[in-house]
Amino acid sequence: MLALEQLLISLAEPSPVQAQIITKALETLGATQIEIHLGGEELIQQARERRPNLVISAYHLPDMTGSQLVQTLRDSDDLYDMPFILVSSETNPDRLEAIRQAGSLAILPKPFSEQELQTAMQSVITFLNCDSLGAEVDADMALMNVLIVDDSSTSRHHIRQVLEKLGFEHFCETSGGERALQLIEQEAFQLIITDYHMPEMNGLELARHIRGSGLQERTPILMITSDSEHIGPAELEDAGIAASCNKPFEMEKLRQLIRQLLNEY
Repeated sequence: MLALEQLLISLAEPSPVQAQIITKALETLGATQIEIHLGGEELIQQARERRPNLVISAYHLPDMTGSQLVQTLRDSDDLYDMPFILVSSETNPDRLEAIRQAGSLAILPKPFSEQELQTAMQSVITFLNCDSLGAEVDADMALMNVLIVDDSSTSRHHIRQVLEKLGFEHFCETSGGERALQLIEQEAFQLIITDYHMPEMNGLELARHIRGSGLQERTPILMITSDSEHIGPAELEDAGIAASCNKPFEMEKLRQLIRQLLNEY
C-alpha cells in the first residue's frame, strides 16, 4: 500500500512562485519527493527515467499545454497509465473538457484550498492502491462482461484501466450508441458504462433505446460524464440509468457506486 510520503511526484510549473506554493501545500499533506520541471518535454524525459507515481501540471507551459502533456502521456507506450492532476486558473470549458476526457484524476483551481488538494491526493492514493471488488460482491467478476460507450478513446482507456483495478477482465468498447445497440443484441453484459455527449445519440437516448428494446433490462447502466450536474435525477430515472458520476470522478465514490450496482442488480 503506497502512502503519500512514498510517492514520487513530478510537477510541471514554469512559475517559481506557483511551484513553491504547490510544493509547500503537498509537503503539508505529507509528500516528501517532489520534482519540479519548467516544461512538458523535460517532465516527459525525466518520467521515462524516474517513473513518478503522479504527474501534476499547470495548463500553460512554455512548450505545450497541460492538455497536450496529458495526451502525450496517454498516447505513449510507457507512460499511458500515469496518474495526472491539472492545477490551473484556466476556466475555458473546452480546454478543461479535453483534460477530463484524458482521465485526469482531478482538476484544481489556482488558488486551491487545502481541502481541495487533500481530496485530489486521496483520489490518487485510492487509484494507486485500488483493491478488487471480488470479495465485496455476490458474483464472479472474472466472468462479468462490461460495455464501455464513449466517443473519446482516451476516456475509454482510462475507464477500462480503473475497472481492471476493480477486478473486471472482459470488456467491449465502442464510440457511439448505434454500435453499442448492436453489441447489446449480440452479447450479454453485466454492466454498461456510457458517456453523455456522443455522436448519433447521447447517453440518455442510448439508455432509453436499451430499456425500450427489452434486451438486458436488468443490466445496470452507469453514466460517467462532465455534465452530470446538468442532468437531473428524474431524467436519469426516466432513461433507466441507475447512477451517474462526474468526470473527473473520485475513485472511492466510483468504487462504491459500482459495488452497489453489482450487489443490487
